[in-house]
Amino acid sequence: MSGSQNNIIGRRLVRSYLSSIVSISMVLFVTGFFALVSVNARAVSNYFKENVRISVILKPEITQEPAKLFYDTLSRLPYVKVADFISKEEGTLQMREMLGDDFLNVFQSNPIPVSIDIRVDAVHFNKDSIGAISERIMAHHQVDEVVYKNSVVEAINENMDKIGGIMLLFIAVLLVVAIALINNTVRLNLYSKRFSIYTMRLVGAKISYIRKPFLLKSLLQGAVSGLLACGALYVSLQYMKEKFIHIFSALDNLLTLYVLVGTLLFGMFICFMCTLFVVRKISSMENDDLYV
Repeated sequence: MSGSQNNIIGRRLVRSYLSSIVSISMVLFVTGFFALVSVNARAVSNYFKENVRISVILKPEITQEPAKLFYDTLSRLPYVKVADFISKEEGTLQMREMLGDDFLNVFQSNPIPVSIDIRVDAVHFNKDSIGAISERIMAHHQVDEVVYKNSVVEAINENMDKIGGIMLLFIAVLLVVAIALINNTVRLNLYSKRFSIYTMRLVGAKISYIRKPFLLKSLLQGAVSGLLACGALYVSLQYMKEKFIHIFSALDNLLTLYVLVGTLLFGMFICFMCTLFVVRKISSMENDDLYV
């Protein structure tokens, strides 16, 4: 065989190998991304729950000093995650932004009361708990009204539960598809070497000897593909953190690390197992089956 023919065959093998790595990397990237979203679903859900504000509006006659003392009391409550004190001046500025600069012209005095915005822990974010919290706060003689959107509370709880169930189902389907695609990629790559495997079997090579180099190569292929997928996941996360800083800051870094390591190991495991089964199947083929 001439040198030019060897070069052509070599280039084809390299292209085939690179194509397999790219294909497997893309499958692992998609699988890893949705696994990342799934394991952090609770953190994202908690983020939305803990950013719903409950406005505690104090009575008009309450001055700033006693209002500050009541704010300190609310801040120390076990179910309150964050409390924000809104003075008359800050409340007036907020109303001006919504209604315009001249909204106070119809009033003889500033009607904006002191208020406190609280956000409760995700554990207490449900209709019954928030209702009970609202009643406890209303029992204070300084409080005039507690305002929150009950429909928003119900919608977030219902939708987050539905999204979690759908995500788990989607991940299960995606894993099956990923295994099928990786198996098909490995099978096509190995099928081109069926004549070499058949020749090795004819000269008396044991199946363990035949499959060893293919299994080692499959581990390397899976590791390279997994590393590429993890790199792409990391870059994507950094980009999305810049665009959606508040949501992605809620992600659990330890769980994210577990997903990245899991993606790498999953790629190596699937490539290894698929290669094991495919080599075993090709090794058992008869001469006539090689041309099918």
